Parts: sequence; C-alpha cells; structure tokens
Amino acid sequence: MGRHFEVRAAAMAATAKAKSAIYMRASKEIYAAAKSGEPDPNSNLALRSAIEKYRKQCPRDVIERAIERAKGGDNVAYIEGRYEFMGPGGCNIIVDTLSDNVNRALVSVRTVCTRKGAKMASVAYNFQHLGVLNFKGPSRDAVEEALILGEVDVQSVEADDEGNIQVTVTPADLEKAKEVLKDLGVNDYDRAELTMMPNDWMELGEEDLAKMKTMLAELDEVEDVQAVYHNVDNL
Repeated sequence: MGRHFEVRAAAMAATAKAKSAIYMRASKEIYAAAKSGEPDPNSNLALRSAIEKYRKQCPRDVIERAIERAKGGDNVAYIEGRYEFMGPGGCNIIVDTLSDNVNRALVSVRTVCTRKGAKMASVAYNFQHLGVLNFKGPSRDAVEEALILGEVDVQSVEADDEGNIQVTVTPADLEKAKEVLKDLGVNDYDRAELTMMPNDWMELGEEDLAKMKTMLAELDEVEDVQAVYHNVDNL
C-alpha cells in the first residue's frame, strides 16, 4: 500500500493513543473527585471542576461512566504524587501522578526523566498554584472590572488581538470567578482548571529541546501520569 499509507496509519495510531491517554486521565480524576464527596457535581466542587476540565477533551459517556463507578461498588484508591526535576538545559519540570500503585508511578516517571538527563530536584519554588480561565468574551477591561467588583482574588487578566482572554486567580476563587464571568455572558471556556504556572520562562537549545520533546511524549504514555508542568517557552 506504500509509504503514504504507513505514515497515515502511524498518525492515526498516535492520535488514538493520545485520545486513550486523555480518556484514562479524565476517568481517574473524575472518579477520584466523585469519591471525595457526593458523586453529584452540583454539591461536589472538586467533581464539578474535574468535569469542566475534561468536558471538551472527552465524550460525555467517559465522564458518566467514571461517576457511575464512584457510585457503585468500585473502590479503587487513587493516590496523588508529585515529582520535581531539573530537566534538559536546566529547565524545571513537575510531574503529577494519580495512581493505585505509588511505587510503580515513581519508578515509571523517574525512569523516563533520568533517561533524558533530568535529575530529581526541588523546583516547585519557581511555580505558582493558580486557577486559569481561557475564553473569548468581553473586553479585557470589562472582565477585570467585573472580577474586582465581584471580590475575586485576581492575579492577572491578559488579552490578545483576537479577543482571547486569559484570567489567573487564586485556586480558591476559580469557581467564584466563573460565577462572575457568567454574568458577563461567558459560559464556554477553552480552559478552566487549576494548574502550576512558572514564575520564569526559559528557552532551550536545539539538542536540549529535542530531549525535552521526547521526554514529554514518553511521559504522556505513562498510565500514572496525570499532568506535567514546565517552564520551557519554545516548545
């Protein structure tokens, strides 16, 4: 069938693998959030946030199955883990895991990272835990004013020439910010989640950048990895 078919098949396989990884992460995070309280997003803030985070990334039935598992007899205990690394070229990397086997998670993450020259080190000081909201909406000034008047602890409001707005708030005020923005007509988000934002960004040289890209691709295939944060600006 020729090289063209092989390339297309490989691309389709890669896409399928990427989707599978996202679905698995969504299922675990939503299940764990549902287990942490009532399996109802109306009364469980963590569950509502998890659903919003993955709503655009996976089918509704993935979300519903995870909640049903939490309601049923399934009682898997997922444990959170966080591993910090000094990566290629001195970049900072944080890997969060959600696993029913902590030892497996640690070994898997450490193996991938150290193979690419990363070393375990304390780098969390270079990150802030923040709520991030990305959307198209009213003007930047209107958004900022509404959030301030709504007594939301706003860290920043940024906008580009195409009308895309990014708001960062303290983690505790993420849902409060959504309620304020709802009054401005904002109901759809490209991103609405808690994340780790670096204080300082850096660019890597060609060789280190190639290592970093390979490392991130391999981490994406580790079943226990839930999120990866870094401060590389030219990826």
